[in-house]
Amino acid sequence: MSTVSHHSHNPHGARPNGHAGHGAHPNAVAHGSEERVDLLLIDDDPSDVFLVERMLDDSGLEISLSVADGLPAARRLLTRRTQCIIVDLSAPEGRDPIEELREVLSIARNAAVVVLTGLDDVRPATRLGVRAVAAGAADYLVKQEVDGPLLARAIRYAIERKRAEETERRLVEARIMGRENARLERGLLPVPLIDDPGLRHHTRYRPGRRRALLGGDFYDTVQTEGGAVHLMIGDVCGHGPDEAALGVQLRMAWRTLVLAGHTGEQLLGTLDTVLGHERRSEEIFTTLCMITIAPSLRTARMHLAGHPAPLLFRHNGAESEVVALPEYAHGPALGLVPSAEWPTTEIDLGESWSLMLYTDGLIEGRVGDGATRLGTDGLVELARKARGAGAAGRGLIDSLVTEVEDLNGDALTDDLAVLLLSRDDPAHSPAE
Repeated sequence: MSTVSHHSHNPHGARPNGHAGHGAHPNAVAHGSEERVDLLLIDDDPSDVFLVERMLDDSGLEISLSVADGLPAARRLLTRRTQCIIVDLSAPEGRDPIEELREVLSIARNAAVVVLTGLDDVRPATRLGVRAVAAGAADYLVKQEVDGPLLARAIRYAIERKRAEETERRLVEARIMGRENARLERGLLPVPLIDDPGLRHHTRYRPGRRRALLGGDFYDTVQTEGGAVHLMIGDVCGHGPDEAALGVQLRMAWRTLVLAGHTGEQLLGTLDTVLGHERRSEEIFTTLCMITIAPSLRTARMHLAGHPAPLLFRHNGAESEVVALPEYAHGPALGLVPSAEWPTTEIDLGESWSLMLYTDGLIEGRVGDGATRLGTDGLVELARKARGAGAAGRGLIDSLVTEVEDLNGDALTDDLAVLLLSRDDPAHSPAE
């Protein structure tokens, strides 16, 4: 036997045959292993309600039953716990029963809806049932053909189908949201503004957080009127979506300032102010490396704000000199020191060169099983080996990232960004 507890809203008073309509059935046995089903019955005929209650008593289900004599009462009795609604569509006078069903479905929330019909002619009942299922009902039953076990099976199946539908709906929504986020994040990655055909631009970007396309690292490249080329790479502390959003704001602010003619320490001071206004906490800071290459493309000026220095590749035929640019002239990360200063480092590039800017995710991986980190010196050695093997352009970046991960023994967990700008690299080929 099943356990059936009742909550009713029925103006007709006591149930026929002495059934009180409140409390557990006197002969009910609780089933601890059976999931309790919260059921709402919508029916204004006391005899039909009594019939359904008797079938539920014989169903083997543990049920909490609420009874409503119409839609207004159903709205009051329906709760988030309600798993299934049984509605009697016994051809109310002057009204299409499917319209009544649609009203029930509109308030059903996550509850499955089972239609109960009382038509004597099976064929009209079948037609009504088919229309009911087409309108959104999980199942339909003809009163004259149903008993307790059949009603129990219909309730179980309806609830499971509703759960499956809700799961599928959430998965579809998650996929749609994921695609929209991916398009948004891809759109926020910069497109370099370079007019000089003698310059080649390659990047590698990978956020540390799983299933994300955008992290706290950011970069940009802009060639302004007159031929100067401006490079920038930065790293917001942290790895979440807030840091990613802040990185995008700083990158867009940097590009706007560059296009407006700002450079050097003045530009960094303005970025520092932007960071102070946009960050969610005073503990958030940002490291940044900025290089401005002269229109001659032979010299450059570098500003470091707590960021690792880039690598410079000077090309001489098939050979390359690989060095890390000096770090002695540097200032603090943005967001740390009010009215900070960021001194300038002059760089002699030469005729044929490559500049590789990167975030610390590339050099903070471990070397072997110990606590030793790769560091800038280790990256320089890897870069020399890669260049000696003929790697250039995108192939050079990919080779370095692969080597760094092999030394680390696993994928890098920090955000990672690499920007490589080259001029007249003899090892570069159009396919790279």
